[in-house]
Amino acid sequence: MKLSRPVSWFLLAFGVWSWVIWITFVRNLWKDASGLAFDDAGDPTAYFWVHLALAVVSFVLGTVIGVIGFRGLRALRRTP
Repeated sequence: MKLSRPVSWFLLAFGVWSWVIWITFVRNLWKDASGLAFDDAGDPTAYFWVHLALAVVSFVLGTVIGVIGFRGLRALRRTP
């Protein structure tokens, strides 16, 4: 199956966007001073672990989707 050029670019852009957004989110989560991510003793809370798990899943899905888009663009370049 071949992907069209617009679909391939969309998938690649989605993968990159996912990484940019979630890296920013994880940085903000790590620096959280509101008490949501870390309790008074400095230990991670359930909020931290749930959102870290969401970020990891999003990194994996963003990578997979971006690779599919990249492979789609690469396949279009090889087609005469």
